[in-house]
Amino acid sequence: MTAGDAGAAEPGGAGVSEPGGAGVSEPDDAGVSAAAGDPSDFVSQVIAVVESIPAGRVMTYGSVAAALGSRASRGVGQVMAYAGSELPWWRVIRASGHAPRDHEQRALEMYRVEGTPLRWSRAGAFRVDLERASWSP
Repeated sequence: MTAGDAGAAEPGGAGVSEPGGAGVSEPDDAGVSAAAGDPSDFVSQVIAVVESIPAGRVMTYGSVAAALGSRASRGVGQVMAYAGSELPWWRVIRASGHAPRDHEQRALEMYRVEGTPLRWSRAGAFRVDLERASWSP
């Protein structure tokens, strides 16, 4: 991380508070109540789904939520922001196939190690090839 990146939050890294700390809250009740009723249950379910994603495969925030019978993709994003450093966070991507925002280079390293199928633009930008890499539990 460079000095210019100091303000960027890493999944579970700098800029993210410890549980119960200020700055990062657990998923809000609005997104969670539709999914499971109990915020801690939703969190544990998201963690279980993310941990089950095999190397070289991905799920979108929305597909993680759908696997739980929910539409709370933003709630999944909040869980990833809160507990992501302990998880294979690079395997949960945006619906466009792009890596988590502000973590593209670290994710690219992991995609290369795991052999995740990628698509490249002429400008040199990448995204995950969702047709080949999507996974469903």
